[in-house]
Amino acid sequence: MSKLKKSLILCLNLAILGGAAALLYLKFEDYVNNPWTRNGQVRAQVIQVSPRVSGTIIAIHVVDNQKVMPGDLLFEIDPSTYQTGVAQAQANLERARTSSRGAKIEYERMQEIARRDKGAVSQKELIRREVSYLDSLSRIDGAEEQLNAARLNLQFTKVTASVEGYVSNIDFQVGSQAVANQPRLALVDSNSFWVFGYFRESQIGEIQPGDQARVTLMAYPEQALNGEVQSLGWGIAPTDGTVGYNLLPNIKPVFQWIRLAQRMPVRVALTNVPDNVQLRFGMTASVMVLGE
Repeated sequence: MSKLKKSLILCLNLAILGGAAALLYLKFEDYVNNPWTRNGQVRAQVIQVSPRVSGTIIAIHVVDNQKVMPGDLLFEIDPSTYQTGVAQAQANLERARTSSRGAKIEYERMQEIARRDKGAVSQKELIRREVSYLDSLSRIDGAEEQLNAARLNLQFTKVTASVEGYVSNIDFQVGSQAVANQPRLALVDSNSFWVFGYFRESQIGEIQPGDQARVTLMAYPEQALNGEVQSLGWGIAPTDGTVGYNLLPNIKPVFQWIRLAQRMPVRVALTNVPDNVQLRFGMTASVMVLGE
Protein backbone atom coordinates (compact mmCIF):
# COMPACT_ATOMS: atom_id res chain seq x y z
CA MET A 1 0.00 0.00 0.00
CA SER A 2 1.42 3.36 -0.98
CA LYS A 3 2.24 6.00 1.59
CA LEU A 4 -0.29 8.38 -0.02
CA LYS A 5 -3.08 5.86 0.36
CA LYS A 6 -2.13 5.20 3.97
CA SER A 7 -2.11 8.93 4.65
CA LEU A 8 -5.60 9.33 3.13
CA ILE A 9 -6.97 6.47 5.24
CA LEU A 10 -5.38 7.95 8.35
CA CYS A 11 -6.83 11.40 7.60
CA LEU A 12 -10.28 9.87 7.01
CA ASN A 13 -10.13 7.99 10.30
CA LEU A 14 -9.01 11.10 12.13
CA ALA A 15 -11.86 13.07 10.55
CA ILE A 16 -14.39 10.44 11.65
CA LEU A 17 -12.97 10.38 15.15
CA GLY A 18 -12.94 14.18 15.24
CA GLY A 19 -16.58 14.34 14.14
CA ALA A 20 -17.60 11.77 16.75
CA ALA A 21 -15.67 13.64 19.41
CA ALA A 22 -17.32 16.93 18.41
CA LEU A 23 -20.77 15.30 18.55
CA LEU A 24 -20.04 13.83 21.96
CA TYR A 25 -18.80 17.20 23.16
CA LEU A 26 -21.97 18.93 21.96
CA LYS A 27 -24.08 16.31 23.72
CA PHE A 28 -22.00 16.75 26.85
CA GLU A 29 -22.46 20.53 26.63
CA ASP A 30 -26.21 20.05 26.35
CA TYR A 31 -26.36 17.99 29.52
CA VAL A 32 -24.02 20.32 31.41
CA ASN A 33 -25.61 23.62 30.38
CA ASN A 34 -29.28 22.64 30.26
CA PRO A 35 -31.48 21.26 33.04
CA TRP A 36 -32.54 17.72 32.28
CA THR A 37 -34.15 14.76 33.95
CA ARG A 38 -34.89 11.16 33.11
CA ASN A 39 -37.76 11.25 35.58
CA GLY A 40 -40.57 12.28 33.26
CA GLN A 41 -43.99 10.92 32.42
CA VAL A 42 -46.63 11.40 29.73
CA ARG A 43 -49.96 12.57 31.11
CA ALA A 44 -53.41 13.34 29.68
CA GLN A 45 -56.84 14.32 30.84
CA VAL A 46 -58.80 11.23 31.86
CA ILE A 47 -62.57 11.56 31.98
CA GLN A 48 -64.42 9.27 34.34
CA VAL A 49 -67.57 8.53 32.38
CA SER A 50 -70.54 8.36 34.75
CA PRO A 51 -74.20 7.82 33.83
CA ARG A 52 -76.63 10.54 34.84
CA VAL A 53 -79.36 8.01 35.70
CA SER A 54 -79.49 4.58 37.31
CA GLY A 55 -80.65 1.37 35.71
CA THR A 56 -79.72 -1.94 34.11
CA ILE A 57 -77.20 -1.79 31.26
CA ILE A 58 -78.80 -3.32 28.17
CA ALA A 59 -76.12 -2.66 25.51
CA ILE A 60 -72.39 -1.87 25.31
CA HIS A 61 -71.23 -0.36 22.02
CA VAL A 62 -67.44 -0.15 22.59
CA VAL A 63 -64.56 -2.39 23.61
CA ASP A 64 -61.47 -1.69 25.70
CA ASN A 65 -58.94 0.69 24.09
CA GLN A 66 -61.27 1.62 21.23
CA LYS A 67 -61.00 5.12 19.82
CA VAL A 68 -64.21 7.14 19.93
CA MET A 69 -65.34 10.54 18.73
CA PRO A 70 -67.55 13.10 20.52
CA GLY A 71 -71.14 11.88 20.50
CA ASP A 72 -70.32 8.21 19.91
CA LEU A 73 -72.58 5.88 21.88
CA LEU A 74 -70.73 4.06 24.68
CA PHE A 75 -73.47 2.11 26.45
CA GLU A 76 -77.23 2.16 27.06
CA ILE A 77 -79.35 1.87 30.19
CA ASP A 78 -82.82 0.28 30.21
CA PRO A 79 -85.10 3.20 29.22
CA SER A 80 -88.47 1.66 30.17
CA THR A 81 -88.71 3.34 33.58
CA TYR A 82 -87.85 6.72 32.09
CA GLN A 83 -90.26 6.28 29.17
CA THR A 84 -93.00 5.77 31.75
CA GLY A 85 -91.82 8.91 33.52
CA VAL A 86 -92.17 10.91 30.30
CA ALA A 87 -95.70 9.57 29.73
CA GLN A 88 -96.71 10.46 33.31
CA ALA A 89 -95.24 13.95 32.97
CA GLN A 90 -97.12 14.50 29.71
CA ALA A 91 -100.38 13.41 31.36
CA ASN A 92 -99.75 15.75 34.29
CA LEU A 93 -99.12 18.64 31.92
CA GLU A 94 -102.30 17.99 29.99
CA ARG A 95 -104.25 17.78 33.25
CA ALA A 96 -102.75 21.10 34.40
CA ARG A 97 -103.67 22.76 31.09
CA THR A 98 -107.26 21.49 31.29
CA SER A 99 -107.61 22.73 34.86
CA SER A 100 -106.19 26.11 33.87
CA ARG A 101 -108.70 26.49 31.03
CA GLY A 102 -111.53 25.88 33.51
CA ALA A 103 -110.09 28.38 35.99
CA LYS A 104 -109.75 30.97 33.21
CA ILE A 105 -113.38 30.50 32.11
CA GLU A 106 -114.62 30.95 35.69
CA TYR A 107 -112.46 34.03 36.22
CA GLU A 108 -113.59 35.64 32.95
CA ARG A 109 -117.24 34.82 33.76
CA MET A 110 -116.96 36.56 37.13
CA GLN A 111 -115.35 39.58 35.47
CA GLU A 112 -118.22 39.79 32.98
CA ILE A 113 -120.87 39.57 35.75
CA ALA A 114 -119.05 42.30 37.72
CA ARG A 115 -119.01 44.56 34.66
CA ARG A 116 -122.76 44.16 34.19
CA ASP A 117 -123.69 44.48 37.86
CA LYS A 118 -121.02 45.65 40.29
CA GLY A 119 -123.00 44.43 43.27
CA ALA A 120 -123.56 40.91 41.95
CA VAL A 121 -120.00 39.71 42.69
CA SER A 122 -117.93 40.68 45.70
CA GLN A 123 -114.39 41.95 45.28
CA LYS A 124 -113.21 39.11 47.48
CA GLU A 125 -114.74 36.50 45.15
CA LEU A 126 -113.21 38.21 42.13
CA ILE A 127 -109.75 38.14 43.71
CA ARG A 128 -110.21 34.49 44.69
CA ARG A 129 -111.00 33.54 41.09
CA GLU A 130 -108.01 35.52 39.80
CA VAL A 131 -105.66 33.84 42.27
CA SER A 132 -107.02 30.43 41.28
CA TYR A 133 -106.38 31.17 37.61
CA LEU A 134 -102.84 32.48 38.22
CA ASP A 135 -102.12 29.43 40.36
CA SER A 136 -103.24 27.17 37.51
CA LEU A 137 -100.74 28.90 35.19
CA SER A 138 -97.92 28.27 37.64
CA ARG A 139 -98.94 24.59 37.81
CA ILE A 140 -98.59 24.44 34.02
CA ASP A 141 -95.06 25.86 34.28
CA GLY A 142 -94.19 23.25 36.91
CA ALA A 143 -95.63 20.42 34.81
CA GLU A 144 -93.65 21.59 31.77
CA GLU A 145 -90.42 21.57 33.78
CA GLN A 146 -91.21 18.07 35.05
CA LEU A 147 -91.74 16.93 31.48
CA ASN A 148 -88.43 18.48 30.40
CA ALA A 149 -86.67 16.72 33.29
CA ALA A 150 -88.30 13.39 32.37
CA ARG A 151 -87.22 13.76 28.75
CA LEU A 152 -83.67 14.56 29.84
CA ASN A 153 -83.57 11.47 32.04
CA LEU A 154 -84.70 9.41 29.05
CA GLN A 155 -81.91 10.92 26.94
CA PHE A 156 -79.40 10.16 29.70
CA THR A 157 -80.05 6.43 29.30
CA LYS A 158 -77.76 6.67 26.27
CA VAL A 159 -74.25 7.45 27.50
CA THR A 160 -72.04 9.07 24.85
CA ALA A 161 -68.42 10.20 24.57
CA SER A 162 -67.83 13.86 25.36
CA VAL A 163 -64.39 14.11 23.68
CA GLU A 164 -62.23 12.35 21.13
CA GLY A 165 -60.23 9.72 22.91
CA TYR A 166 -59.66 6.12 23.93
CA VAL A 167 -61.98 4.00 26.05
CA SER A 168 -60.38 2.17 28.95
CA ASN A 169 -61.30 -0.08 31.87
CA ILE A 170 -64.56 -1.58 30.68
CA ASP A 171 -65.11 -3.98 33.57
CA PHE A 172 -68.87 -4.42 33.27
CA GLN A 173 -71.25 -6.30 30.99
CA VAL A 174 -74.82 -6.31 29.79
CA GLY A 175 -77.04 -6.84 32.82
CA SER A 176 -74.78 -4.88 35.17
CA GLN A 177 -76.35 -2.15 37.24
CA ALA A 178 -75.40 1.45 36.48
CA VAL A 179 -75.67 3.91 39.36
CA ALA A 180 -76.14 7.62 38.70
CA ASN A 181 -72.93 9.65 39.06
CA GLN A 182 -70.81 6.55 39.70
CA PRO A 183 -67.99 6.11 37.10
CA ARG A 184 -68.29 3.07 34.85
CA LEU A 185 -65.34 3.54 32.47
CA ALA A 186 -62.44 5.87 31.68
CA LEU A 187 -61.98 7.99 28.55
CA VAL A 188 -58.47 9.27 27.78
CA ASP A 189 -58.68 12.57 25.90
CA SER A 190 -56.40 12.11 22.87
CA ASN A 191 -56.01 15.87 22.38
CA SER A 192 -54.78 16.63 25.90
CA PHE A 193 -51.40 14.89 26.18
CA TRP A 194 -48.54 16.65 27.91
CA VAL A 195 -45.36 15.65 29.77
CA PHE A 196 -44.46 16.15 33.40
CA GLY A 197 -40.70 16.40 33.97
CA TYR A 198 -39.75 16.02 37.62
CA PHE A 199 -36.66 18.21 38.03
CA ARG A 200 -34.41 18.52 41.06
CA GLU A 201 -35.27 21.59 43.10
CA SER A 202 -31.73 22.87 42.50
CA GLN A 203 -32.58 23.16 38.78
CA ILE A 204 -35.89 24.98 39.10
CA GLY A 205 -34.29 28.44 39.12
CA GLU A 206 -32.97 27.80 35.58
CA ILE A 207 -36.39 26.99 34.13
CA GLN A 208 -39.02 29.52 33.03
CA PRO A 209 -42.41 29.18 31.30
CA GLY A 210 -41.91 29.57 27.57
CA ASP A 211 -38.54 27.78 27.53
CA GLN A 212 -38.08 25.30 24.70
CA ALA A 213 -37.73 21.66 25.68
CA ARG A 214 -36.67 18.38 24.16
CA VAL A 215 -38.57 15.24 25.17
CA THR A 216 -37.38 11.68 24.51
CA LEU A 217 -39.79 8.82 25.17
CA MET A 218 -38.53 5.42 26.22
CA ALA A 219 -40.83 3.92 23.58
CA TYR A 220 -39.20 6.05 20.84
CA PRO A 221 -35.59 6.57 21.99
CA GLU A 222 -34.33 7.64 18.57
CA GLN A 223 -36.97 10.33 18.01
CA ALA A 224 -36.77 13.46 20.14
CA LEU A 225 -39.96 15.52 20.43
CA ASN A 226 -40.15 19.29 20.66
CA GLY A 227 -41.96 20.93 23.54
CA GLU A 228 -42.42 24.12 25.49
CA VAL A 229 -42.49 24.67 29.24
CA GLN A 230 -46.01 25.67 30.24
CA SER A 231 -45.68 25.97 34.00
CA LEU A 232 -43.77 24.93 37.09
CA GLY A 233 -45.37 23.25 40.06
CA TRP A 234 -45.81 25.33 43.21
CA GLY A 235 -45.66 22.52 45.71
CA ILE A 236 -45.46 18.82 46.45
CA ALA A 237 -46.87 16.71 49.27
CA PRO A 238 -44.59 16.69 52.34
CA THR A 239 -43.11 13.36 53.39
CA ASP A 240 -42.80 14.48 57.01
CA GLY A 241 -45.35 15.88 59.40
CA THR A 242 -47.93 13.11 59.21
CA VAL A 243 -49.69 12.25 62.44
CA GLY A 244 -47.86 9.64 64.51
CA TYR A 245 -47.88 8.35 68.07
CA ASN A 246 -50.05 10.42 70.45
CA LEU A 247 -51.00 12.68 67.51
CA LEU A 248 -47.42 13.99 67.35
CA PRO A 249 -45.76 14.81 63.98
CA ASN A 250 -43.93 11.89 62.42
CA ILE A 251 -40.54 13.23 61.23
CA LYS A 252 -38.04 10.98 59.50
CA PRO A 253 -34.35 11.34 60.45
CA VAL A 254 -32.09 13.18 58.01
CA PHE A 255 -28.47 12.16 57.44
CA GLN A 256 -26.52 15.37 57.00
CA TRP A 257 -24.05 13.90 54.52
CA ILE A 258 -26.84 12.64 52.27
CA ARG A 259 -29.33 15.29 51.25
CA LEU A 260 -31.54 14.29 48.35
CA ALA A 261 -33.06 17.14 46.36
CA GLN A 262 -36.82 17.17 46.10
CA ARG A 263 -38.35 16.73 42.67
CA MET A 264 -40.62 19.50 41.39
CA PRO A 265 -43.06 18.95 38.50
CA VAL A 266 -42.57 20.97 35.32
CA ARG A 267 -45.37 20.80 32.77
CA VAL A 268 -44.23 20.61 29.13
CA ALA A 269 -46.60 20.94 26.17
CA LEU A 270 -45.62 18.86 23.14
CA THR A 271 -45.57 20.56 19.74
CA ASN A 272 -45.86 18.89 16.33
CA VAL A 273 -45.93 15.28 17.50
CA PRO A 274 -45.10 13.03 14.49
CA ASP A 275 -47.84 10.75 13.21
CA ASN A 276 -45.81 7.63 13.96
CA VAL A 277 -45.52 8.54 17.67
CA GLN A 278 -48.46 7.23 19.69
CA LEU A 279 -48.68 8.90 23.08
CA ARG A 280 -50.05 6.89 25.99
CA PHE A 281 -50.78 7.93 29.54
CA GLY A 282 -47.92 6.97 31.88
CA MET A 283 -45.14 6.57 29.30
CA THR A 284 -41.62 7.20 30.61
CA ALA A 285 -39.87 10.30 29.26
CA SER A 286 -36.60 12.19 29.54
CA VAL A 287 -36.90 15.97 29.44
CA MET A 288 -34.26 18.59 28.69
CA VAL A 289 -35.03 22.31 28.94
CA LEU A 290 -33.14 24.31 26.32
CA GLY A 291 -34.24 27.82 27.20
CA GLU A 292 -36.13 30.21 24.90
